[in-house]
Formats: sequence, C-alpha cells, structure tokens
Amino acid sequence: MAPSLRSRKRKEVSEVVESDDDLSGAELEGILSQSEDESDAEEEDQDKPNYRVVKDANGGVRYEYEEIDPVYDSDDTDAQGPVNTIGNIPLSFYDSYPHIGYDINGKKIMRPATGEALDALLDSIELPKGWTGLTDPETGKPLNLSQEELELLKKLQLNEVPSDDYDPYPDMIPYFTSIEEKMPLSAAPEPKRRFVPSKHEAKRIAKLVRAIKEGRILPYRPPEPETEQEDKYYDIWANEEPRDRHVMHIPAPKLAPPGYDLSYNPPPEYLPTAEEREAWEKLDPEEREKEYLPAKYDALRKVPAYGEFVKERFERCLDLYLAPRVRKNRLNIDPSSLLPKLPRPEELRPFPTVCQTIFRGHASRVRSVAFSPDGEWIASGSDDGTVRVWALNGHQEWSAQLSSWDEPEPVNVVRWRPAKDTFILAAAAGEDLFFIAPPVVSDAMEQASRDVLDAGFGYAANNASSSAAATTADGAKKEPPAKWSRPTSSLVNAGVLLKLTVRSAVKALNWHRRGDFFCTVSPSGQRSSVVIHTLSKHLSQVPFRKLPGLAQTAQFHPSRPYFFVATQRMIRCYDLQRQELVKIVQPGARWISSMDIHPGGDNLIVGSYDRRLLWHDLDLSNRPYKTMRFHPEAIRAVRFHRALPLFADASDDGTLQIFHGKVVGDLMENATIVPVKQLRGHKVDKKLGVMDIDWHPKHPWIVSAGADMTCRLWA
Repeated sequence: MAPSLRSRKRKEVSEVVESDDDLSGAELEGILSQSEDESDAEEEDQDKPNYRVVKDANGGVRYEYEEIDPVYDSDDTDAQGPVNTIGNIPLSFYDSYPHIGYDINGKKIMRPATGEALDALLDSIELPKGWTGLTDPETGKPLNLSQEELELLKKLQLNEVPSDDYDPYPDMIPYFTSIEEKMPLSAAPEPKRRFVPSKHEAKRIAKLVRAIKEGRILPYRPPEPETEQEDKYYDIWANEEPRDRHVMHIPAPKLAPPGYDLSYNPPPEYLPTAEEREAWEKLDPEEREKEYLPAKYDALRKVPAYGEFVKERFERCLDLYLAPRVRKNRLNIDPSSLLPKLPRPEELRPFPTVCQTIFRGHASRVRSVAFSPDGEWIASGSDDGTVRVWALNGHQEWSAQLSSWDEPEPVNVVRWRPAKDTFILAAAAGEDLFFIAPPVVSDAMEQASRDVLDAGFGYAANNASSSAAATTADGAKKEPPAKWSRPTSSLVNAGVLLKLTVRSAVKALNWHRRGDFFCTVSPSGQRSSVVIHTLSKHLSQVPFRKLPGLAQTAQFHPSRPYFFVATQRMIRCYDLQRQELVKIVQPGARWISSMDIHPGGDNLIVGSYDRRLLWHDLDLSNRPYKTMRFHPEAIRAVRFHRALPLFADASDDGTLQIFHGKVVGDLMENATIVPVKQLRGHKVDKKLGVMDIDWHPKHPWIVSAGADMTCRLWA
C-alpha cells in the first residue's frame, strides 16, 4: 500500500513541474546537446573524401582526386624517382643504340659522352668533389656522392650514430616510482551527482525561459524617451585661461651670466696690464675677443654708465628676430655602446700567464726557437753559432757548434721537420743549411731520420748520370741554386748529417705540411732570394725570375697548393699547381717582419717593424680586417697556435702579447679578436727584445727567444 501511494505522489509532483516550466524534455535535451552536434559536424568535415565521382565517355565510373598541395608536411616532397624509366631492363640492351632509355615524357635519353684516355687520367689525378669511381647504371654518368651521403658513410665507418637527431642516452622519465602506495588518500566512493544531470540547473533554465516568455526579461534595453532641451547660451570669456605655447615655439637663448671680470672690484689677476691694454686697443673691433676691458673702482657708486649698453641691446634684438632659431636633436649615445661586446679574458682560458722555465746556456742573443712535432723538445739557435736542444724542464740535452769558434756564423733560424715519424731539425747559419738528427730519441727513430736524409744522395746520383748538365745560352754550365753535400766528420759524429749551401745568407725557413718540401728566403739573394727545396730528391729550384721587392719571408698554405711570399710592403699568393698569381694582400705596413697563416687557411696575421699587428681575412678583402697597436717598439715575430684559438706576437720592447682569435665557418660572422695577456720577462739589450716565439703543438704553452741570451717557456 505504501509503495503505491509514494509512486502516485511522485507522479503528481513531476506533472506539476512539467506544467509550471512549460519546457519539454526534448527542448532541454536539444539545448544541452547543441555543442555535441557542432563537434560531430566538424569531424564529418574532416572525414570528407579527397575525390569526386564522375562518369567517363563510356558511361563508367571515374574518380577524380584533388590536386595535392606539396607543402612542407606533405609526403610528396621526397626526392624524385629515377630519370630513366626503362624499369628492370639491363642497359646492355641499348649498346647498339645512341640512347640509353626514355624519360617520364617519352623522350630519348642520349648516351653521355665518354672521354679519352687522357681525360680519364686527368680525372684520376684531379678528383672532383664526391668522386666514387662508379658509374650510375641508369644514366651511364659517373656516380657522385653528396656531402650528406659522405658524412653518413664516414659515421658508419667510425661506428657512430648515423642520424644527428637520435640521442643514444635520453633522459630517464620516471613513469613509475619505486615506492609502493598501499593506502589511498580518500577511499570514499564517487557521489552520484558527479555523473547525473543537475536538476537545479534545469529549474534555473526553466525559470529563465518562463521569464522571457512573460516579458520580464527583455533581450535588449528599450530606448529612453527624448526630452526637449532648452537653448543655452554660453559665455565664451567666462573661463578664459592662458594657452600653452605652440609645439614649435623655441624660447630665446638667455644671456650668459656676468663673470669675475665684469665686477667693479675684480681680483688683480683679471685686470689687464699696460701691454695687454695697448694690444687690445690696436685690434679692430671685429677681431677683439671681448668688447670691454675689466676696470677697478673703489665703490659701486663710482661706476659710470656703460657706453655700449644701447648698442648691445640693439644687436641682441637683431639676433632675436633676424637669426632663425632651430631645434637640434642631439643624440646622447654612450661611447661604450659603440664598441663591440667582447668576452672577458677570464672566460677565454686556457692561455699562458706565467713563466714556467728559463733556458740558460747561450753566450749571445738567441735568434730562433722552435717546438718539436711531439712537443717534448725545444730547439734554439743563437748568434754564438750553436744549436741546442732542451727538455721542457730546462735541461740541455744536446748542442753543436755549426761554425768555427773564432768567427761564428749566427744561427738565424731553426725549424723542425713536421713529420712525426722522424726527428729532423733544420738550422740555417749564414749561407749553409744543416739537417740534424739529434741523438736524444730512440734508435729506431734516429735510424729512420738518417734514412730520410740519405735517400736523396742516391736519387741525385742517378739523375746526374741519366741527364746532361744544364747549360746557359752561351754554352757555359749553369750554376745550380743550391748545393747538397756532406758536412765535416766532426759534425757528422755530432748528429749533423746533411749540408745545403745557397747563394746568400738564409733569414727565413718554413716546411711544407708533409715534410718533403721546404723553402728558404735570402733577402740579399735578388733573383734567388726564394728557393724551394725537395729533401727526398736533393733538388732545389727557383720559382720566380724576379720579385717586385726584397723578400722577407715565405710560407706554404696549410691545406691548398698555395705559396705566400712577403716582400717589404706586399704579400703575394701563388698557386703552385697552376703556376699563377692568385691574390695580392696589401697590409699597408712600411716594412713587414713576419707573417703566419691560420690553420684553417682563410686568415693571415702580419707583423711589421712599424709596431703594427695586422689581421687579414682572405675571403673578405685584400686590406686588413683589424689593425692592432699594443707595442711601442717593432714586432719581430707572430705565430698562430695549431690546435687552439690563440695567437701571439713578440716585440723589441721585451714583451709578448697573447690574443684569443675565434674563427668560425660561417661567412656572415667575422673573427673575434680579444687581447688576453701581456707577458713580461725578457730584458732589452741594445734595443732588441724578444726575437722569436713558437707554440706547443697541443697545449697552451709558448716559448720565446730573447736578446738577453735566454729562452723562456710560458704556461
């Protein structure tokens, strides 16, 4: 009985609610589900097919697809397919035809032209970029690899990850923790109101609908009735206020305040003397700096009237209305903001800062110094005619006297052969160039060095027996530019194995990167001032008939077949392979003392006797990119580090200047040059300071040779 009554009451209540709201369930459902219908419509638009069905000429069904827009995310932006469309048919079927297939348009693809044996030989000598030696079976042309394919093969050969986007060590994402949570924060069940439609919101919506129908809630505000306004008359002078000046108004400049010289009782130092008064009176009124002379009076009542008062006021009035006043916008620019922002030297470490070792033992000024290719030994040459080899701890390991003790020839330059499989030192003393294998290394390396130096004698003997001697136009025997011979027995016992004699004193010596070629520079040699030698064949040749100036130094390019020759004011770059002049660099210096080429090959530094250090960007211009003046005396030597972004110069003021030079591969960004340290330690002797410098092959260490008979290692 009770359940029936309860159900009957519930039905009556529901009927009353429906009759009061006048809102059917269908209307409410439509209002609540309106957003869902809109989302379904958007999904249907995205699922529309990209084709339309039409009928062809025979009445059949044909599908016309929309044209694909090859945007960046499209799949049709891949590389094109093969040009030759013959499929899997071998190219041997087309051997008897002038073509090798057909392209996508049905046109014949003609057979590429094949070169002769001479062309094949030239191609094998000068390999083009991306050369593989293979032939493309589809086109018959040489198969070249792109830079991306070469990088991929290189990474596969080195067992590296082929793709740069792949990270072999990704950060671990802790999806699950190691702590097991046994008890929840709240074990209460979800209430029913979370997933049942709200009845209260339905009542509010029904109430709003009923109010709109009854007119109690209007969709817009009714217009207010307009009231007739009486005409009002205003007094335009009632609230008169002074108006501001025009925006272009410029006030008149104020008169300068009077100074001490306009006082009726000025200090005595402001009063003119008789000579100054006479000189002022002789000048024309236009040439006088002041229109008056200071005067002294005992009291203010004794000061007479100023006679030029009316004239000055009249001239000021003329200036005010005749001279136009112009507003000038002055730029308040901080001068420091115009300078390039350079990093702090502390952020550019490592670089040498302190003197680590001092090498003492020479009896005269040290002309040249050099690090061995392995960085474990230091060689030095002095005016006393000796060459010494030092350990890094300052201990002398070997020395030799290259000339007589009575009249020693100064050793102008010492340079190590750059190859690491041998231990050969070249030292120039006067017109002689000595090749030394110091007995401070293992027997195997010493024997390898002897074999390299002795190999040229056999080649020279065979060449002399097979070819006739060179003669001049008159039939006389032509004198060779250099003579290769054995030194004296005492020098051979000391480790000096080979002697090369040129026509004049050698001042500069530089090796090729492979260690077989080297060049010597003799400024007083005129035609034979620059000579290129071949160590393995004992050959010497003069590359230039005449140079426009006195040669100062010469150097090989680190990676290209280029040869740089520096005269007093110019630097010329020659291509040895094509035998032509490539570029002329104009440093703008009065007298070039030294130069060095960046390991990358695109930058050059030049030191001059007029105290300037010049940085040249060979890709940018023939003029200097940066000119630096940090020394009060001449610059003797400049040198790049072969592994680190460092370079240095040495000057006659006894100091070394260390620079940080960052060079990037981007052509749009210039080199960044920052001076980081000035090293002091050498003493100046007869206006000569640091004579030569050289960098360690790997570490940021530099060794310097000074006129104070010492060498110093800076670390």
